[in-house]
Amino acid sequence: MTGTWLAAAVRTVPPESTQQALGYPSLFLLVLIGALVPVVPTGALVSSAAVVAFHQTAPFALALVFVTASLAAFLGDIALYWLGRRGMRSKNGSRWLEAIRSRAPEDRLTQAQEKLAEHGVAVLVLSRMVPAGRIPVMLACLMAKWPLRRFARGNLPACLAWAVTYQLIGILGGSLFDEPWEGVVAAIVLTVAVSVAPSVWRRMRGTATKAKA
Repeated sequence: MTGTWLAAAVRTVPPESTQQALGYPSLFLLVLIGALVPVVPTGALVSSAAVVAFHQTAPFALALVFVTASLAAFLGDIALYWLGRRGMRSKNGSRWLEAIRSRAPEDRLTQAQEKLAEHGVAVLVLSRMVPAGRIPVMLACLMAKWPLRRFARGNLPACLAWAVTYQLIGILGGSLFDEPWEGVVAAIVLTVAVSVAPSVWRRMRGTATKAKA
């Protein structure tokens, strides 16, 4: 009963005009929130939106998804970095700075600081592409006392590359199936696989290293 209801709900696709009126503002808001509070699966959202846009007849639908997602990610990152800088300058810190620190394990932070010192702005682009890599690099930039303008210059191409990557995942999922809902499911599966793969690989390497020792 529940499975049948879910399948029917997923297959029910509203008209394109409704999708556009609700979809783009919702995508913008959710990606913006996901940048500020990194618990929202923003990559899956962008991929799913790309699947829907891929099946639409409206021109520039995919371009609008790209602009919406990259702009929301950029503004969210800038806002979080600005809040983090305020916390760094405050004697008592701030809850935003503590939230950033809580999501940057010591080993990941040390690695981010080393890479930032060696490669500079290029690390920002890579951090957006690596799952759970954005926050440690952002904290490393805060600790290095990067001004907001310098962070923004490096973060812009990072957000553009991130939006393109997850949109391509969505286009791949959309091209494999005739029905948009099937493409959305495929895109979510691909996005989860991409997100989980690095952590699984690190655990496997850690287990292998312990076994050799």
